[in-house]
Amino acid sequence: MGLEQLNEQEQAALLKVRKRVIEAIGRNMDLYGITLSTGHLYGLLFFADKPMTLDEMGQEMKMSKTSMSTGVRTLLDLKMVNKVWEKGSRKDLYEVEYDWYQTFNDFFAIKWRKAVETNLNVLRRSIQEMDKWIAEAEEAAVKRVLTEDQRKMKEASEYYLWLDRLIDTLESGEIYKLVPRQVEPKA
Repeated sequence: MGLEQLNEQEQAALLKVRKRVIEAIGRNMDLYGITLSTGHLYGLLFFADKPMTLDEMGQEMKMSKTSMSTGVRTLLDLKMVNKVWEKGSRKDLYEVEYDWYQTFNDFFAIKWRKAVETNLNVLRRSIQEMDKWIAEAEEAAVKRVLTEDQRKMKEASEYYLWLDRLIDTLESGEIYKLVPRQVEPKA
């Protein structure tokens, strides 16, 4: 439903409510590593009644096309917006991904998977290096220090393997068996 169907007073009241929501979304997007202005852009697209071009977003937000492009690219990379095609339009159009559950899954699975892989590779390589060092160490005190460090690295590896399984539950949707998408509202 477009704003044109509302009278001037209703439009003003609705825009005030939307602005409040957009501000809250913008402020909280830092959870995703997103700037305030890109969060506001997401909020603008969230309330848009049709896909928007970079020019339209720039006019609405009073920002340059370059800034809009950077923000949209960030949101595309995080799978929070989608590029859509519209018959008769030569410009790229964008709309919000309304499935916030999927957005959460995609974002955290992408970020966490990268961290898990990086950290597990470093830990595995370091544990192997420690094995050699421990085997070559002659002093008992040195072996104790090395063995304790290696124990800590193995514990860290166990955590990252657990996190990897958690990511699998996000990507497969199994998480929703444990934590359903919707619950009955509390009375």
